[in-house]
Amino acid sequence: MTEDAEHAGDGSAPPGFDLRAYLAALPNRPGVYRMLGEGDTVLYVGKARDLKKRVGSYFQKNLASPRTAHMVERVLRIETTVTASEAEALLLESNLIKSAQPRYNIVFRDDKSYPMLRISGHEFPRVSYYRGTVDRRNQYFGPFPNAWAVKESIQVLQKVFRLRVCEDTVFAHRSRPCLLHQIHRCTAPCVGAIDAQAYARDVAQAVRFLRGGHQEVLRETEARMHEAAEALRFEEAAVLRDQMNSLSRVLHQQSIEIGSDVDADVIAVVGRGGRICLNLAMVRGGRHLGDKAFFPLHTEGVADEPTCDEALDAFLVQHYESMFVPPVIVADRKPGDAVLEFLQRQAGRVVHWVRQPQETRRRWLDMAIGNAGIAIDRLLSEEGSQKSRTRAMAQVLGLDEGGDLDALRIECFDISHTMGEATQASCVVFEHHAMQPGQYRRFNITGVTPGDDYGAMRQVLARRYEKIAGSATGVMPDVVLIDGGRGQVEAARQVFAELGLDVTNLVGVAKGEDRKVGLETLVFADERPPIALGRESAALMLIAQIRDEAHRFAITGMRARRARARNVSRLEEIDGIGSKRRQRLLSRFGGMRGIMAASVEDLASVEGISKTLAEEIYRRLH
Repeated sequence: MTEDAEHAGDGSAPPGFDLRAYLAALPNRPGVYRMLGEGDTVLYVGKARDLKKRVGSYFQKNLASPRTAHMVERVLRIETTVTASEAEALLLESNLIKSAQPRYNIVFRDDKSYPMLRISGHEFPRVSYYRGTVDRRNQYFGPFPNAWAVKESIQVLQKVFRLRVCEDTVFAHRSRPCLLHQIHRCTAPCVGAIDAQAYARDVAQAVRFLRGGHQEVLRETEARMHEAAEALRFEEAAVLRDQMNSLSRVLHQQSIEIGSDVDADVIAVVGRGGRICLNLAMVRGGRHLGDKAFFPLHTEGVADEPTCDEALDAFLVQHYESMFVPPVIVADRKPGDAVLEFLQRQAGRVVHWVRQPQETRRRWLDMAIGNAGIAIDRLLSEEGSQKSRTRAMAQVLGLDEGGDLDALRIECFDISHTMGEATQASCVVFEHHAMQPGQYRRFNITGVTPGDDYGAMRQVLARRYEKIAGSATGVMPDVVLIDGGRGQVEAARQVFAELGLDVTNLVGVAKGEDRKVGLETLVFADERPPIALGRESAALMLIAQIRDEAHRFAITGMRARRARARNVSRLEEIDGIGSKRRQRLLSRFGGMRGIMAASVEDLASVEGISKTLAEEIYRRLH
């Protein structure tokens, strides 16, 4: 059931509407409410055990939170949805927050997926770093808080169990062991240095280790070492001894976790300096895998206890909606009952919430609290420095007249190609005092004379801004940076003039002598004299950073496009290789690298490739 209400933001009803009657008509049932502002923009989404009481509380004379009062002033309409339970309302609230990103809700950035460690289902399994959806063909361990934790675990498996990390295409075409075998990081199953049974035993031990069976693995390895020594297999015993030593060193380095094989998450919330940091530490199989700091959006300037509690609830729902819920969660504060019920439902079992941990778990929580404090101090320091750089840049560009620096948006363009080949333009975005990689764009340039940078610049700017120029709702950036001097700026000016856009937004970054950073000159499209700021200018350092990011983004895209074109063309140049045979080769060997590593016999095994054609392919690629 959905209810709509229109009312004035200050609590007074518009003509013909009785706010008091509307609030009285709301049911005393659980549900979700949406506060809507101008243009039906969703300002806030909330859940309630009792819709009538919760929604009515927003229209009291004295609201405890200035943030809430600020939001209520902008509310023009309310929508409510009744649910079967508060836990169901919590899930609906989370979905609506993720889709609408309301201005007054606490929102945690969606990292899409956490990194995991994968052991493949190959006859000789490979251990690798992985992000994405899981399947039943392979074994997955994690999630891990960051990529570094996964890579560290892979190094442990290499040192102790000597599992392979090479791609399957490389594994299938090795004729001699690689360097990892020589430094005792791989048993070289690729060349038969270890049989499938022995390798499978190493994999099984690695799996037990990852699941927390550290002591079990140690005892089994020690028993095998003694057995080999008694049977006079001294070389095998020495290998097992070295494996035990490596495992003991790893366990000693992680002594804080030994004695427990539990899976747990440790959560600490710290509010300081108007910001909130939520630090998540993951413990899997008794091993402390590391920490990840989260800084929720829409909490700037508010770091009181109620907001910290609200941030914890928001994180638990948004994070665990699609993530593994461990059997134990250790935290320095407790969420609401509906959130606890939600966690139990998601886990499908009992979840123990530990508020006052002891011994090892106490140390885990103290570490999480300490790391949250360090992370928030670093953020505040970086924000202060970054804001001062943004302010300096705004002053240089003449944008300091009452503007909101937090909302200052800069788009920077660069053109990249190799002797006119695979021309590509990049657009990177600077906003909220930081680069915004999620808003970057690349443009393939076509129909322009190879090497004509001015023509390429005209094309990319026209494509980027023609829709904005013709739209009443389009938003132009405050500054458009062009990587180039007077020529590029003039090309950009012509496009802006044709589209009826303000050319005062255009600024070129002309390279200095020997292209050294710090010697650049700013060139303006509105006939302002050029400015050379000098090496010590904070504004120039920020502008150079944005320019360099545009150059990096453009050149990596150009190289990838050029490589794809060249690789495909090398196959197309061979007589007898059409689109179907090319696709079969690429699918069979996983790309050009695999094709180039394949032997004539391997090439000839592909459907449609004769022995003669295989020899020709091999000759042309080597």
